[in-house]
Amino acid sequence: MALAKITQVCGRGVYVPGDDVDTDRIIPARFMKCITFDGLGEYAFYDERRTTDGEDKKHPLNDSRFAGASILLSGSNFGCGSSREHAPQALYRYGFRAVLAESFAEIFFGNSTTLGIPCMVLNGAHLREIAGLIDADPFLELTVDVTEGKVTLADVDYPAVLPPHTRQALTMGRWDAIADLLEGIPQVKEKAAGLAYFRS
Repeated sequence: MALAKITQVCGRGVYVPGDDVDTDRIIPARFMKCITFDGLGEYAFYDERRTTDGEDKKHPLNDSRFAGASILLSGSNFGCGSSREHAPQALYRYGFRAVLAESFAEIFFGNSTTLGIPCMVLNGAHLREIAGLIDADPFLELTVDVTEGKVTLADVDYPAVLPPHTRQALTMGRWDAIADLLEGIPQVKEKAAGLAYFRS
């Protein structure tokens, strides 16, 4: 089961400012009763985007200028709090394919990687500079270069950090451990067939 090799992610960005954005803010717990993750995208940042009556609040994801953005920018310790895998699932189903932040909570980072979402760490000043540029022109395209470890915007390169093992997993298409296991089923069957205690 071959997975896509994720070497670059290109798209428009949206900045959701703030440090310690926890998983309950990303996807409130009451929306986690689903059997599958399908449909979670509409609940991403729900309580920050909607009033109790379901009306829109002022929020970057409600700003029509950023409709269709596929790269999320935020502050430090993004994805902290509970380990719910629904958080990166909600972001993925909303349409995000990369997240840029000053730092990430470890479990959120791992859950994102298994979805093929690169979580790249940037200097705070660089993040705010990028945020200012996309606020001035929301149609600017960012290139998140997983291989080279950089983000490019308006012909300017910004260093972006990703652990070597994560970079390797993404760029080699080995980012989902379950897919790796499924791919190995033929070898497991072949090995089992040669073991006497597996024969009937």
